[in-house]
Amino acid sequence: MTDPTVPDATTPDTVPAEEPNHHGEPHGAGLQQKLNWLRAGVLGANDGIVSTAGIVIGVAAATTDRGAIGIAGLAGLVAGALSMAAGEYVSVSTQRDTEQALIAKEREELRTMPAQELEELTQLYRDKGLSDELAREVATELTRKDALAAHLDAELNLDADDVANPWTAAIASAASFSVGALLPLLAILLPPSELRIPLTFVAVVLALALTGVVSSRLGSAPSGRAVVRNVIGGAVAMIITYGVGRLVGGL
Repeated sequence: MTDPTVPDATTPDTVPAEEPNHHGEPHGAGLQQKLNWLRAGVLGANDGIVSTAGIVIGVAAATTDRGAIGIAGLAGLVAGALSMAAGEYVSVSTQRDTEQALIAKEREELRTMPAQELEELTQLYRDKGLSDELAREVATELTRKDALAAHLDAELNLDADDVANPWTAAIASAASFSVGALLPLLAILLPPSELRIPLTFVAVVLALALTGVVSSRLGSAPSGRAVVRNVIGGAVAMIITYGVGRLVGGL
């Protein structure tokens, strides 16, 4: 993109175009987005573990009928996966619409007022700590290379080629929930009736401890508290549903 309002490039021995790639951190932003998706997948699996464990333990406390327990667990798995997929689709669709609107707005501003946009980009790099001269030089070089990408990165931390995909999010959410839900479902169905509930309880607690460790490390947070929160939350849910199942089964 060439515009008469953009000043000439400086001497060849100066390479300012490398600076914004470091300060804007496009690779870091992309990595963070991938980590966010991975963390969402772990949390989806965690939801599948806890909700399905609550269902099957509650039903198992009321009846020893393997078929009834299996049907309830499978229904919980399917309903939960579809609910997660629908919720994620709506959420990410809204995010995508917002991102596309911001990109369109920025493209229009670059078309109608390039000089003001160049000054705005310069100011952004001044705010990052660059001198007036270097900020102008960096903004000019980036504008010549790809003005839209430069503004999206510096102003909005967006990449026009990496807009959120609601279908990918929905499928990943449903898949992660289903994988998590399979653990308590298998744990309650495979053992003999007298061992179903204790073995499922132990398997779920261990799985929740693992997801607590993984999610905390993805977020660079201490693992101890995350594991304790995860395990206590899941254990309380199973104890309550067990009590409800015993109560209903005794009626």
